Amino acid sequence: MTRYSRWNELLELLAADGQLQVEEAAQRLGVSPATVRRDFNELAGQQMLTRIRGGAVAHGVSYDLPLRYKTERHPSEKQRIAVAAAGLVQVGQIVGLNGGTTTTEVARALAIRADLNSESTSPAVTIVTNALNIATELAVRQHIKIVATGGVARPQSYELIGPLATGVLEKVTLDVAILGVDGIDPVSGATAHHEGEASINQLIAERADQVVIVADSSKVGRRAFATICPTRDLDVLVTDSGLADSAAARFADAGIRVIVT
Repeated sequence: MTRYSRWNELLELLAADGQLQVEEAAQRLGVSPATVRRDFNELAGQQMLTRIRGGAVAHGVSYDLPLRYKTERHPSEKQRIAVAAAGLVQVGQIVGLNGGTTTTEVARALAIRADLNSESTSPAVTIVTNALNIATELAVRQHIKIVATGGVARPQSYELIGPLATGVLEKVTLDVAILGVDGIDPVSGATAHHEGEASINQLIAERADQVVIVADSSKVGRRAFATICPTRDLDVLVTDSGLADSAAARFADAGIRVIVT
């Protein structure tokens, strides 16, 4: 288990339990107590948790892990999801992407798609995004036109939010919105932890003809704090093979096309 993987696990355990002892954490992660103490100290130094005698307690940001700590969670599933979602994009389309690990993989899949690179028409695709990391990574791709919103950056996701982001999105139209979410449920729809991100993501969806949700199966059936889109506004869910057949049937009954990778 890598350091970032351990940190993910520790922070999620803290988010669920509120408090964690060193010995308990070591047993649950299958590592030594010395490793856990070191991890606790490093995370406390980054203000991700608060150290107490013999353990740690959850810090306020534990429910919403920064993007750099999320990258190793379900990496192969996210890459397969990304390739499938990128395959839905047609040459010449305008695509909206929000921030997150899975949508970052979608951006990378679009960047290396052979047919887009071979198109004589430039750009082959236009991407509108409120994610700083996606805009930066794709800016050097000659076949992709990048439109980045303004706004205030959230360090957890690199997403730009607020009135400046809204002002740009209200002036564009999109063929397809590909959105990462914190939860997706056939009844509740697509949701996010942070209301500011949810508001911008909702606007991205409203500006698009088609809304595609990219989410690994661990997020299916979960509900987060703020609504992005109700189920009726969603067109496609791209997820992994961990999705139960019964859950897939519920999405299909709600009129959502399910693509399992």
